[in-house]
Amino acid sequence: MTQGGGTEAVDWLGRLLSCRDCPHQEIRARGLCDIGQACVRDRRARRIDRFFAANPDEAPKYIDHPYSEVRVGAAKYANVFLLPRLLADEEPDVRAMAAQRLPLRLGEKLMRDPEPKVRRALAHRVEGALLVHCLHDADSSVRLIAARRAGPDMLPLLMRDQDPQVRGEVARRIALNKLGAMCGDPEPRVRMIIAERLEPLQLALLAADEDLRVRFIVAERCLPGELMRLRDDPDPEVRQVARTRLGEIEKS
Repeated sequence: MTQGGGTEAVDWLGRLLSCRDCPHQEIRARGLCDIGQACVRDRRARRIDRFFAANPDEAPKYIDHPYSEVRVGAAKYANVFLLPRLLADEEPDVRAMAAQRLPLRLGEKLMRDPEPKVRRALAHRVEGALLVHCLHDADSSVRLIAARRAGPDMLPLLMRDQDPQVRGEVARRIALNKLGAMCGDPEPRVRMIIAERLEPLQLALLAADEDLRVRFIVAERCLPGELMRLRDDPDPEVRQVARTRLGEIEKS
């Protein structure tokens, strides 16, 4: 059956769908499902989700469905007491959905799940020692989530992280009295973040940075003493900023 949008509605085995053989005739009669739009038999995750959103009481019936997208949808809407059985599901997306909804005391075992997306789901929720555990995760995407949620006192653990995106998040959030220790970061984009946050008095640490973008930020924010140094910078834009600021200072 071809829908108004021109897309055929097929099930997870690629078979064309028809409402004639659907077990949800009563739901259809109430306007709570619509082939090609909201249908639990469709292979498209969005259509499955729309079905469960409109009919959450149907979710328990599909918790063990052979198609993983249906199990994901069922896990999203079913009573949480049905979800522990999904912690051992073969599909990471199903386990991740269970991890998002289960009480943490039940989901903690998934901290050792081999699939990063499952551990990411938990990193959005855990606190304390478990969040610290996420800071040491083997996957940088898990560490990045943890870096966004951890308190500033935890962030020094990631100052030397191998992933520049993680270090950039640390540079944005770490306490200012710890930030100077990151000035030697090998990634210019991280040093740019540092230059934007450091106290003007500390910007001397970056005044001779090899990256002109870092020096440009320094020239915009540093004290007059560093401006004297930057007025002869090799880069014309950095020189211009330094000389303009010096001229303004002399006039004031």
